[in-house]
Amino acid sequence: MTIDFWGLGLQAVNVLILVWILSRVFWRPVAAAITRRQEAAQKMIGSAQAMREKADEAYAEVTEARANIKAERVALLETAKAEAEASAKATLANAQARAEEMRKAAEQSIHKQTLSAQKAHAAHASELSLKIAGKLLEHLNGPTAQSAFLAQLVDAITRMSDVDRAALLSSQSTIEVVAPENIGTDRDAIVKAIHKALGAEPELEFVADPALIGGLELRSTHFVLRNSWQADLTQVQKAVTDAA
Repeated sequence: MTIDFWGLGLQAVNVLILVWILSRVFWRPVAAAITRRQEAAQKMIGSAQAMREKADEAYAEVTEARANIKAERVALLETAKAEAEASAKATLANAQARAEEMRKAAEQSIHKQTLSAQKAHAAHASELSLKIAGKLLEHLNGPTAQSAFLAQLVDAITRMSDVDRAALLSSQSTIEVVAPENIGTDRDAIVKAIHKALGAEPELEFVADPALIGGLELRSTHFVLRNSWQADLTQVQKAVTDAA
């Protein structure tokens, strides 16, 4: 078998020409297209990566904002809770203070009303007691009691200070001798006893005053010498009222 080197050479030349033609006509445009496609893909990948990075940044910002909002919400809730508790405590304290004031005011009012009622009852009881005592003393009023009152009057005149005696004697008006009823036959004895006790003989005028119940009193314009059951009962009533 013989090898045709000229035929092989021609075929080789044909192949080289075909390769050159393919490289010039087909492979370069295809390679350029592929390169362009790769560049476009890289650009798209870069854009996608940039967008992903922006999305990640936005997500991070949103996550941080949500965390901040949650923290602010918690802080606001805690503040509102603290303010509500403080307001509730203040309201409760004010209500308790007001209730305590009202309780004290009610106690004071009740105490005042109780004291007033006690005083009113005591005054009424003392007034009733004095009326009863006055009625009883009226039955004891007689010559013996009148003699005792005259002796007390004489003793009171004797124990008067010089100033009081001078004031009584220097009065321009008549000295009244007050008794619960008309003296009658005892008038002269009473006048002598009073003149002796005074050490002088002023003009005496006898006056009846049933309110005395029993007793003898001296009265002038500026002087009164109490000596009666009425005066004693008045002192007793005053003492009871003051004690109440």
